Amino acid sequence: MLIKDMPVSERPQEKLLFGGARGLSNSELLALIIRTGSGDKSAIRLADEVIAYTSDNIGELGMADVRELTEIDGIGEAKACSIVAAMELSKRLKSDRIARHKPRLGDSKEVADMLMEELADEKREVFMTINLNSKLQIESKSVVSIGNLDSAPVHPREVFGPAVRRGAAAVVVAHNHPSGDPTPSYQDIEVTTRLEEASRIIGIKLMDHVIIGNGRFTSMRAEGYMEY
Repeated sequence: MLIKDMPVSERPQEKLLFGGARGLSNSELLALIIRTGSGDKSAIRLADEVIAYTSDNIGELGMADVRELTEIDGIGEAKACSIVAAMELSKRLKSDRIARHKPRLGDSKEVADMLMEELADEKREVFMTINLNSKLQIESKSVVSIGNLDSAPVHPREVFGPAVRRGAAAVVVAHNHPSGDPTPSYQDIEVTTRLEEASRIIGIKLMDHVIIGNGRFTSMRAEGYMEY
C-alpha cells in the first residue's frame, strides 16, 4: 500500500507538509523512509513492526543492519537499506553538528560522555579520532577503523595523517569494547604505546586513548599507560 493510498489520518507526508516534522510520531517518520507497504500491510504498519522489533527503543534502530531488518516480514533489502542509510545519515549529522560548534574538551570524561551513546551499543569495535586545535576545541571527529568483536586494527598514519592535513594541535583517540567491559586489553596497551611514539615524532600531542564500555569508560592516561 502506498502512503498516498492511506486514509487521510494515516498520511504522514501531508502531516509533515502542513505541520512540520516535529509533529510526526516515530512510526510516521519511519513510514516516510519506508515509503510503501507490503502485501496487506501499510507503510505505517510496517514502521510499527520495525520499531516493535527493537522493543520500542528507537535508539536500537540505529544499531540494526540490513540483514537483521530483512528478518521482519515485509521489509526487503531495499527498505532495509533505506532505513540503515537514514540512521547513518542521522549519526553523521549529529557528529558534524558537534564538530561545527567546536566544544572544548576538558578531560577524558567529556570524551566518554560525547561518544558513549554513539559507541556503547556497537556490535563491532569502532576506533575513532578527535582532532583538536590549540585551544583544545574539536575541529573534526571521524571513524578510523571498524573491526570485529575483539579488535579494530589501526595504524598511526590513519590517526595522524588527517591530523597533519588539518593542522591539528592535539588528538584524542577512542574505541569501544562491545563486551561492555572497558578494561584495556594487551592490544589496547600496545596500540596506545605505538600512537604515543608516533605523536612524539610528528609533534602532535596524543591527549588520551579512551575506551568506551557499557556506561563505563577507561582513560589510558589516567590509568598510567601514557607518559608523553
